[in-house]
Amino acid sequence: MAEERRAGRHKLTVDQRENTVITGVLDVISFDEGQVVCETDLGVMILRGDNLHVAALNLDSGTLNIFGRVTAINYEEDAPMGRKKSSMFGKIFK
Repeated sequence: MAEERRAGRHKLTVDQRENTVITGVLDVISFDEGQVVCETDLGVMILRGDNLHVAALNLDSGTLNIFGRVTAINYEEDAPMGRKKSSMFGKIFK
């Protein structure tokens, strides 16, 4: 059964490029000091920066708090219905 996405839950707030709050988070795919990749209600979001730290994650409420300097925010488009995107590792180990 496909997971239903509810538009309107996702919100991104960046305060002074140092304190970021994201709502509508379904999962955190990966994170390190330079990049946080998370799945949101509206697709995969990639947040890049310096000294990034996940301060709080609550998947029940879908809230993610990140501290550190934000330098870029990108969204990936959703895969077509019924098809999942392959990850880098999925392509290597296919």
